[in-house]
Amino acid sequence: MISAGEASGELYGALLSREVKKLWPGVEVFGIGGSRMEKEGVTLIAPISQVVGIIEAVKHLRKVKNTLKKAADALASKKPDVLVLIDYPDFNLMLAKHAKAAGIPVLYYVSPQIWAWRRNRVKKIAALADRMAVLFPFEVDYYKHTSLPCEFVGHPIAETINIPGTKETIKDSLGLDPLRGVVTLLPGSRPDEILRHQPIIKEVSEKLHHEFPDMQIVIPLTAESRLTQQLPDYIQVIKGRTSEAVACSEAAAVASGTATLETALAGTPMVVFYKVSRVSFLLAKMLIKVEFISLVNILSQKRVVMELLQNEAAPENIFSELKKILTDQAYRDEMVSGLKKISEIMLDKKPSRRVAAIIGEMTEWEVAHASL
Repeated sequence: MISAGEASGELYGALLSREVKKLWPGVEVFGIGGSRMEKEGVTLIAPISQVVGIIEAVKHLRKVKNTLKKAADALASKKPDVLVLIDYPDFNLMLAKHAKAAGIPVLYYVSPQIWAWRRNRVKKIAALADRMAVLFPFEVDYYKHTSLPCEFVGHPIAETINIPGTKETIKDSLGLDPLRGVVTLLPGSRPDEILRHQPIIKEVSEKLHHEFPDMQIVIPLTAESRLTQQLPDYIQVIKGRTSEAVACSEAAAVASGTATLETALAGTPMVVFYKVSRVSFLLAKMLIKVEFISLVNILSQKRVVMELLQNEAAPENIFSELKKILTDQAYRDEMVSGLKKISEIMLDKKPSRRVAAIIGEMTEWEVAHASL
């Protein structure tokens, strides 16, 4: 059973299911996820969440409780050989309690961000999980003082960044003009994110179009995402091909989240922005104690890309940073150099394959027709 609470985790669940099915074609995989997991043979018992922010999550408590009941009932009735939890800690730790009580082994894949807030959760996680697979090397240190076996496996997004061809051929495949530059604007994947960020990127687009009229402006979305505002004709929306759109771009404005790492691995210079409700922001400011919020800067342990949050995430500020990336070669080169170091951290890692192997170790399933 796989429990993936939100969009990024759902992608990791899909990639993992693919590897599991390669090794054990007859295995039944079920759980909480979305269309990508379903396409990889996962039987869904409930959909992923599409909310972010403390206040936003409170509004969906009833739905979360219903999903937890479905998941707990499925654990009890199907009794899976292993439960894989992907991030989404408040929900998944409650589900882990049910698994523990039923004697079902728990693999936690993608550690909760204990390095950002609520570090005391380490003890709770260690008490409920049997194995931990983390995406970043520095996360291993947080589990060293526990008895929980923890391994750095790499980030699954790195598995999706394998785009052959030049920028020109990629543009052509996306229906763009191969001879003109591209700027991508990524509003996020959740409906709440898109609702908040859409007016911002629309105004950024207007400024870009005025200052750089030959530049192509692209908004990449997941297949399930929808925009609610009408956009000018000079903006092109591309669905389900974010990696390609980012890879052929000269610059990007990216809503903070996994997309920042995806953009970094593509080597595309960026500015990171984000907005939540005012109350959520104030609560987060009190609870979360980190110097940076983007994965790029967190992994680099210094500011490689500009972060514009809340009131600072204004269209004029985002545009100003994009303009600097497009026109200041020295600034651009320094940023690209920093992004290359991110790729080196993930070099030669195959997280989905390794996590599938961990599942095999935990269940003692025999691999009959494939090798790791």
